[in-house]
Amino acid sequence: MLVRRAHALHDHSWALVELHQHLALERCLEDHESVVEVQGTWPLGADSRFVFRKNFAKYELFKSNGQSLFPEVMVSSCLEANKSMAHSELIQNFLNSGSCPEVQGFLHLREAGRKVWKRFYFSLRRSGLYYSTKGTSKDPRHLQYLADLTESNIYYVTQGKKHYGTPTEFGFCIKPYKVRSGTKGLKLLCSEDEQSRTCWMAAFRLFKYGMQLYRNYQQAQARLSQPPWIGPTPLRSVSDNALVAMDFSGCTGRVIENPSEVLTAALEEAQAWRKKTTHRYSLPAACQSSPLSAAIHRTQPWFHGRISREDTQRLIGRQGLVDGVFLVRESQRNPKGFVLSLCHLQKVKHYLILPSEEEGRLYFTMDDGQTRFADLIQLVEFHQINRGILPCKLRHYCTCVAL
Repeated sequence: MLVRRAHALHDHSWALVELHQHLALERCLEDHESVVEVQGTWPLGADSRFVFRKNFAKYELFKSNGQSLFPEVMVSSCLEANKSMAHSELIQNFLNSGSCPEVQGFLHLREAGRKVWKRFYFSLRRSGLYYSTKGTSKDPRHLQYLADLTESNIYYVTQGKKHYGTPTEFGFCIKPYKVRSGTKGLKLLCSEDEQSRTCWMAAFRLFKYGMQLYRNYQQAQARLSQPPWIGPTPLRSVSDNALVAMDFSGCTGRVIENPSEVLTAALEEAQAWRKKTTHRYSLPAACQSSPLSAAIHRTQPWFHGRISREDTQRLIGRQGLVDGVFLVRESQRNPKGFVLSLCHLQKVKHYLILPSEEEGRLYFTMDDGQTRFADLIQLVEFHQINRGILPCKLRHYCTCVAL
């Protein structure tokens, strides 16, 4: 209903996020959860709410390779077999209740009722989450039970250092159903890096929901193949369409199917864009410096105006640290420049875009004029198809709709 009313894209990246601002906690609702039941657990008068926004990492665990999501050192079955395991096989083991592997690793834990954090070796099993009181020992005498997955939800901690004094920014929290308000009863944990936190969060979801989570993913995929709802077709961006290589050198265009020919065509196109005197897709010279050309990017959903570097990283992080998530913003240091902020390998990188003028023509560049664009829209569309100087193509732009 929300996707339809907001004229949002017909895909499975949209999600409802449960937000508890007074606790600095948030989590993405699973597709099978009842919104009314979730809202019924909120305490009266609390500043809790739902946010409707993109979450590109929602089903990334069913697409990602095992190396990036579940490092071998964190999965017991890989260590015992002393070999690597295909990601699909590993996920199947998680979904199979009879052969569920154990996720293990070091985490920081905040002691109950105190602001002291200690580092322990944790083990996530089907029966719950445990930590060892003696190094990495798994002896039952040294394992301390911490939380039950079936009776809890797991949340991201958004401002951990401010609210809870976390050692790093990669905090998460296990919140039992019986805890309705306040911090008493919260199990606060903290990872060393984003990859570790992503692994733990994905493992919690797989352990708790099992096959239900995979069915959610399959149903979301099936909806993509169905025709959209009756009414005006929602606008779709280039990043949400299947892009193919085309050859327009003849009288009519044709799809290039040969991979070698695709690479050759891409290189030729890149060279054409780099020529200083040739502007194949530029606007006419009279329009180059017009107010419309200079400000047309402000109508685009990927342009976020004057937001800070910290807010940018927070926004991209909340919508999923997936390769290709991006936005464009105004530069705080250079009043005439812009910044392309892009996620790659779970880190947000920032690329300065500078305007320049030559022979009365205004253009934008990220590589000192080697590759030039008539406006920011052209720059974004080019990098949605070609990687250029970036580590990956632009795939998903950040957006947010508050309810």
